[in-house]
Amino acid sequence: MPILTGPRLMPRSGARPRQLVVLLHGFGADGNDLIDLAQEWQPLLPDAAFVAPHAPEPCIQGFGRQWFPLTFRDPHERWRGVNRAGPTLDAFLDAELEAHGIGPHQLALVGFSQGCMMALHVALRRPAPVAAVVGLSGMLVMEDGQGPESLKPQVRSVPPILLAHGDQDEVIPADALFLSAEALAAADVPAEWHLSAGIGHGIDDGALHHGGHFLAAGFARATRRG
Repeated sequence: MPILTGPRLMPRSGARPRQLVVLLHGFGADGNDLIDLAQEWQPLLPDAAFVAPHAPEPCIQGFGRQWFPLTFRDPHERWRGVNRAGPTLDAFLDAELEAHGIGPHQLALVGFSQGCMMALHVALRRPAPVAAVVGLSGMLVMEDGQGPESLKPQVRSVPPILLAHGDQDEVIPADALFLSAEALAAADVPAEWHLSAGIGHGIDDGALHHGGHFLAAGFARATRRG
């Protein structure tokens, strides 16, 4: 199983980490593409450590990394991909939590595009719910030809989820946000969402604002639950 590495940022407070935010990049990028989000959110999350692992495979496009290959010709490739890459990401999360001495409820996942697919897939299947999932410009991957009823038996935990998308996204159309939210709801997994007007396949200030506050609220709830 591949061992993931990537850039990281320790808590702004200077104290031992009390929370962990894992940033999952998109297809053809790497961890350096998202680690700057940590600096945006540190004022809201001063006790959180951030890490942005590089995906395990070189991208088939010849630059960056990928969680799994995408040709857009095979309707099954996303489902096959998240299932293949999921155990590697799960093992990384467990190792990071152990290294920092952080409990599973004080973990949050943030994913962009293909990283969003990974975040949603893994979070729903972990034995303990994470504090929050922020899915940016991505989608929930379902088995091709299967409806939400196929997801429900696979859900092991129900984390708070925020989906954010640009309404002009040319890579993953904004309809993916609503289809994902509907599929999650049908599997008894509620999700909040934010649609950024005039934004393509990227992260704007609105998504940053909502995402940061959603993470902070998720960690606060997890702390109250103990």
